[in-house]
Amino acid sequence: MTTLPLTPYNPPYDAAALTATHYDLNEADHPEGGSTLLGFWIYLMSDCLIFAMLFAVYGVLGGNFAAGPGPRDLFDLPLVALNTAMLLGSSLTYGLAMIAMQRGHVRGVQGWLIATALFGAGFVAIELSEFAHLIALGATPQRSAFLSSFFTLVGTHGLHVTFGLVWLAVLVVQLAQTGLTAANQRRLLCLSLFWHFLDVVWVCVFSVVYLMGSLR
Repeated sequence: MTTLPLTPYNPPYDAAALTATHYDLNEADHPEGGSTLLGFWIYLMSDCLIFAMLFAVYGVLGGNFAAGPGPRDLFDLPLVALNTAMLLGSSLTYGLAMIAMQRGHVRGVQGWLIATALFGAGFVAIELSEFAHLIALGATPQRSAFLSSFFTLVGTHGLHVTFGLVWLAVLVVQLAQTGLTAANQRRLLCLSLFWHFLDVVWVCVFSVVYLMGSLR
């Protein structure tokens, strides 16, 4: 058996050196929960696109009454203004919940979340009563393009508020079980973004659909 001479191109075989592999990745430090917030921002942007399309559809179809009732005939502006005040009030109570979270008051956070849920539930109840009243008058989504786009836009927003109410209830339970953990604080922050986003969308609905519609 012949052996090859040791040269710079034929170094001695060292099994231990070949099998022991070390990696120095020098990875950047990623804060815990950063991906959660990023993913939620992406979700909010997708929701923005959904509502932008619904507003565009309403802008195109909102004037097609098909010889049926229009906004002036159907909308009760004082009731809608009360509903708007309730949703804006829920935004205030949620802000107070975030202040209580920063101070570490678990019961305070739970109390303000329950207040927010009551405002939100009142908002949904008034919206459902408005829908029921319109349907009783024969102003169903099939009646005209205006009503189809109206029910779709306003109903989608109401569905989002309903999901937010479920999320509020889950958070109240989680706070009672585990307190203000880092995970629960991230959830509170994400729900805060979601809830204030719904407030902004509703201000646009109130302005474009109800106020401007009543001037037609």
